Amino acid sequence: MSKKIGPLDVFNILPKTNCGKCGEDTCFAFAAKVADRKLDLEQCTPLYEEAQYEKNRGKLEVLLRPAVREIRLRSKDDEVRIGGKTVVYRHEFRYSNPTAIAISVSDTMPEDIMLSKVKKASEWEYRYIGMDLSLDLIAIRSTSNDPTKFRECVEKVSDVTHMPLVLCSFSPEVVEHGLKALKGQSPLIYAANQENWKEMSKLAKNYECPIVVSAPNDLDQLRFLTDSLMKEGIENIVLDPGTMPDEGLRDTLNNFTMLRRSAISLKDDLSGFPLLGTPISTWCEEDEEPEIKAWKESYISSMLMSRYADILIINSIEMWSILPIVIWRTNIYTDPVKPVTVEPGLRTFGKPDENSPVLYTTNFALTFYTVQEDIKDLDCYMLVVDTEGISVESAVAGGKLTADKVNDTIKETGIEDMVTHRKIVSPGLAARISGETEMVSGWDVLVGPKDSGGVKSFLDKKFYQET
Repeated sequence: MSKKIGPLDVFNILPKTNCGKCGEDTCFAFAAKVADRKLDLEQCTPLYEEAQYEKNRGKLEVLLRPAVREIRLRSKDDEVRIGGKTVVYRHEFRYSNPTAIAISVSDTMPEDIMLSKVKKASEWEYRYIGMDLSLDLIAIRSTSNDPTKFRECVEKVSDVTHMPLVLCSFSPEVVEHGLKALKGQSPLIYAANQENWKEMSKLAKNYECPIVVSAPNDLDQLRFLTDSLMKEGIENIVLDPGTMPDEGLRDTLNNFTMLRRSAISLKDDLSGFPLLGTPISTWCEEDEEPEIKAWKESYISSMLMSRYADILIINSIEMWSILPIVIWRTNIYTDPVKPVTVEPGLRTFGKPDENSPVLYTTNFALTFYTVQEDIKDLDCYMLVVDTEGISVESAVAGGKLTADKVNDTIKETGIEDMVTHRKIVSPGLAARISGETEMVSGWDVLVGPKDSGGVKSFLDKKFYQET
């Protein structure tokens, strides 16, 4: 891992005018967020608008350039960023720009089926521990090899989706027809190879689009092509080292791993680009059932994501095959030093009154949403105690969930004015602080079940009979 850039490294090169145009009060506050990759340098508009700061901008762009370049794909309404990685291992800092997932359609699919799949991908959403998960891109493959048919397909897809596109063909003529239908947008061109790279590089330059370089299982060829495109002045490059399922999977994972480690650990410029995986290749097997192909596509996607893929092209749109990929992506791309939290405070469920039960839990998101799902049909109040995003058992052991904190939450939420009783249900894993909580707060503590799935029966047996 290279030396981490600190706020002072950035601040010393900024204009230091505290103009506030970036939205921050001071240049140092802006520098701290830029160094932490929470704000973009472009938000300091004087760097880009005033000639006197041109050298400063150049120095900052070099300083902040990640080992794996960041590339932006744009549609009329949306932007997806890929790459931008600075570390090999997530625990060293954190991963930025989650792996983009592209759903594939082709220009030979029946129009109604193709548009239905695009709309389903565009509207796909899943609520997971407080986050709305979605898909990112549409990949349009030219299986007809007909330029006119491909352009018509691109136009139709672009009209019904907000997502950026990936244009897939090894024919420069076909790709150019697709690009002509997307004026003002920045799709990803897939792909330049040994035979077509000169023509494809001209398209990338003329239409100012990022381009994929493809050399399946041949890293030397991949480096040669990348070097050739860079000499043509093209810097927005994505690397496709090939995705070989089954017996070729080991080589696939090794290639992805070597490229990412070369980029970050060895600072190899020719490896310092986002990586593209094509789990869709599992569908080339003709003698397998669709369910088997989708299952293989799902686990290969997860494996490639763990081995540094920045973009994946997949075929299946079925919830059972997509969901594991998307949830695994969410888990990988959370900040390892910042737990996923919810706001502390009071929550109400159903239509509680002055006689309704009061429960409490922590503000660790996974705990909160698990409990919420189990009690959503009850009429009750729940206090969410600020434990800095730590789960119940760990928060008790680490002193983040204490009797004083529970009491403070009782006072701050005003729950004492909402109910006539003074009984509170604690998580079963917080039983050890129940006695102290009673002394500090003056409330009777009913130690609930360890699993929130048992809350309803617990309330029926303990709370309602005693209140």
